[in-house]
Amino acid sequence: MSVTGTAPTLVAVAHGSPDPRARESVLALLRRVRAMRRPLRVELGHLETDEPLLGNTLARLRGKAVLVPLLFGRGYHVKHDIPSVLSRASHLDATVAACLGPHPLLVEALYGRLVEAGYRGGAVVLAAAGSRDPESAAGTRTTAAMLSHRLGGVPVVPAYASAASPTVAEAVELLRSHGHREIALSSCFTAPGFFATRCAEEAPGIVAEPLGAHASLARLLLHRFDRAAAALPARTLHRAAA
Repeated sequence: MSVTGTAPTLVAVAHGSPDPRARESVLALLRRVRAMRRPLRVELGHLETDEPLLGNTLARLRGKAVLVPLLFGRGYHVKHDIPSVLSRASHLDATVAACLGPHPLLVEALYGRLVEAGYRGGAVVLAAAGSRDPESAAGTRTTAAMLSHRLGGVPVVPAYASAASPTVAEAVELLRSHGHREIALSSCFTAPGFFATRCAEEAPGIVAEPLGAHASLARLLLHRFDRAAAALPARTLHRAAA
């Protein structure tokens, strides 16, 4: 299939999950993106578990493409897995956009989900997937600081479902040791799944839903796409955006 005109295709890259709610949540997000930017072509590719896999999505495209990771930090998937798959699609003029975090639009989505869950004040644990990559952890800390500012300066402690510390339970205990009793969970996940559920189970109070099809997250996808597409030359080297 061919790309319409010269506009790049937006390829949203999701991790994939055995939880069927994850794919439905991502599809809802992409429907919102399409509605915001008709007639932009928007495709989906997964790194594992779910169909279509990213390699299969890229194989049926022609022309230009911008891969937008539905991931919030520059960890192994962004730095290695996605470029590796893209390197096998030499028929495309393509690039990889920056990941979704940190960014003010991400913070707006996190804030919105907290308010929807009933948050009215108190400390917050920002739950993320986790990575051994220090750049990913630094990005999560920046997002936590930005969310703290958006909430008026309340403490926001990052916590992780895997590969990094503290866990949600440990972050909750840290906040309690400093006298905080009202503690909410902000879910920095695109969709429901194993990690989001694990973090929610360790939270003592209000739990915000994963970001899903939040309007601010859809705008962030388009922002990342636009920035990468503007820098896409006539013949693009396969590379990850800085």
